[in-house]
Amino acid sequence: MPAIPAQESGWDSGLSRRDRGGVRGREILLVEDNPDDELLMLRALAKNGMAGEVVVARDGVEALDYLFSPTRAGQPDDAMPRLILLDLKLPRLNGFEVLQRVRADERTRLLPVVILTSSRERRDVLEGYGLGANSYVRKPVDFERFLEVVGQLKLYWLGLNESPLGQA
Repeated sequence: MPAIPAQESGWDSGLSRRDRGGVRGREILLVEDNPDDELLMLRALAKNGMAGEVVVARDGVEALDYLFSPTRAGQPDDAMPRLILLDLKLPRLNGFEVLQRVRADERTRLLPVVILTSSRERRDVLEGYGLGANSYVRKPVDFERFLEVVGQLKLYWLGLNESPLGQA
């Protein structure tokens, strides 16, 4: 199944193309296989007033298909998502394999990738950073805390952070 806009994922996030001003490449790529975690993330993003479309990939293969689709060939850097939120425990290709391929390709090697996972394993933290993750965040269990974390991610990655890809 291909990556899909969040509003088609069974929960209406209220985010649409018009929120992006018609500009391509303003979306967040959420790579998450757990439907409950996907729903929590979409709700948290909506409650934090996230501008831009969220695209959901439910496994590593879908994520790579979305990033490296032939329709993206020849497009400028700003056609890529502004941020990848990546779970580690994914079917078909795990998060580490996705991260490795993202960093190996010239078109995506500079994309901000935040590992967002429930894993508390120290080796996962080390491997994530070793493969080039920009950040490693554990998913809070409490929804109010989860909202805070998503708000912080939004503030930093989509507000304060200067992207090397030149996206506004």
